[in-house]
Amino acid sequence: MSAFHILLVEDNEADILLTTELLVQIGMNHSLSVARDGVEAIDYVLKRGKYSEAVTPNLILLDINLPKASGTEVLSNIKKDDKYKKIPVIIYTSSFLEADRVFCESLGANLYLTKANTMAEFSKRIEDFKNFLSMIL
Repeated sequence: MSAFHILLVEDNEADILLTTELLVQIGMNHSLSVARDGVEAIDYVLKRGKYSEAVTPNLILLDINLPKASGTEVLSNIKKDDKYKKIPVIIYTSSFLEADRVFCESLGANLYLTKANTMAEFSKRIEDFKNFLSMIL
């Protein structure tokens, strides 16, 4: 069986490392691709340009604040495409704004999680991810 493929859309190197560690802590068999801006993420998922042979992700972890195209633009592009709209998208962001959560959910986000600032929050995010993954696997 092939690994569960995750696309992480994140421009902050420290957050990429922390999210990678979070995924390791979950203990699932996965492979990971990283898109560092919104345009790259859209091209990756929609298999445009240099991503024409990209592996279709089983899950997308998406930050909201990205260069070139926002996370909400990425989410909107994915969810309006019939071929890819069923890919689960977890918004994983530092934004605690209720308006951001509501807007992302209206665009089709499957889950909205804020990034951990403490070890206790980090442990909670591991559990949040495990619970979500148990629902989609």
